[in-house]
Amino acid sequence: MIIRMNYSKSVIENVKKIVSEQSDNPRWGEVFSNCFDNTLETTVKSTAEDTFVITGDIPAMWLRDSSAQIKPYLIVANEDETIKKMIRGLVDRQVKCILIDPYANAFNEKDNGNCYHEDITQMNGWIWERKYEVDSLCYPIELAYLLWKKTGETKHFTNDFKKAAEMIIHVFKTEQRHENSPYRFERIGERPEDTLSNNGFGEAFGYTGMTWSGFRPSDDSCTYNYLIPANMFAVVILGYLEEILNEFYFDTLQAEKACELKLEIDHGIKKWGIIDHFGQKVYAYEVDGLGNYLLMDDANVPSLLAAPYLGYCSIDDPVYQNTRKLVLSDKNPYYYEGSKLKGIGSEHTPKEYVWPIALCIQGLTTNDRFEKAELLNNLVQTDAGTNHMHEGINVHDPNLFTREWFSWANMMFCELLLDYLKISK
Repeated sequence: MIIRMNYSKSVIENVKKIVSEQSDNPRWGEVFSNCFDNTLETTVKSTAEDTFVITGDIPAMWLRDSSAQIKPYLIVANEDETIKKMIRGLVDRQVKCILIDPYANAFNEKDNGNCYHEDITQMNGWIWERKYEVDSLCYPIELAYLLWKKTGETKHFTNDFKKAAEMIIHVFKTEQRHENSPYRFERIGERPEDTLSNNGFGEAFGYTGMTWSGFRPSDDSCTYNYLIPANMFAVVILGYLEEILNEFYFDTLQAEKACELKLEIDHGIKKWGIIDHFGQKVYAYEVDGLGNYLLMDDANVPSLLAAPYLGYCSIDDPVYQNTRKLVLSDKNPYYYEGSKLKGIGSEHTPKEYVWPIALCIQGLTTNDRFEKAELLNNLVQTDAGTNHMHEGINVHDPNLFTREWFSWANMMFCELLLDYLKISK
């Protein structure tokens, strides 16, 4: 049975009031107020057991999106026990999903057999979609870790959480050598980006020490299956797991496995993922371990632009700064510039559509307050009068956009404004 959340309106209203009073532009506070309310009011279903969070206009829960949608509410979790319980409930539900199938990216609320497409892979009634994406296993661990660090909450560190942690380590380890993997995925009759080649096995690859990913966080298939941003995120969360396993579970063996795997993946990134580009070291987006690589970036997170946001490196890191310049230029095939907007888009949406999520990440990975303010102004000026964020926006006409209801983008705007105002989560 669905139970309506009785969270403290006063706590939420206080945050909105603080944001409005401190904002340099009244529209910032207005859009923040709408976005901060919208996720709780339209996407969160709390039950006596856990929390289910739909992505917006799709009735399924993505492990990635749900984490990003809820993360900004950590700012009020210590003041409102119901919000804290909601976040803890989401971690509990994510753990349940991972234990059902660590290779799936999106899940149904119930074991009802609903799915996006009849794919050739090992489906069951809980799974909405079974595209294996490394980041799907990273986001829940990040949320669980931040909940612990920001609030001191530990009730989500259950026996099932430990089983899920061990499963994540096992899957990442298995996918270092994808030839030994049980995972296959084919989708017939759809976009080429929605399936894997070679009877669902994927393209050729060599060993790098990194972990293989079938799909990007856009849910589009990788061109080369060592996705560097996802491996960066894996390095970060394996560090989190090492700490959790040591400090909470006192399991030094599993903690050592997490540490060893973290070091192997990081070594692989540094050896294979850093490319010499016209005399400058930059991160590639994808590599195959056979000498092939892609120089690009995508709007979805994890991205190369998001590396400091993920906790992989500092904003001032020279290789990151070189990469940032490249991906925020026309050298990135998904960077678009028009009369109204400029920024990073995605293969997942039409050409010349920039993603608010990418604009928010751009702001969250700079120390320049002027750049942050400029991005916030661009975001509220291109919302087509909706007071909400969208998936993608046409760079020449903001009235042309994809997905009117996209909770992840809404909450990324909130996160950027909170960061600009130095209101700590």
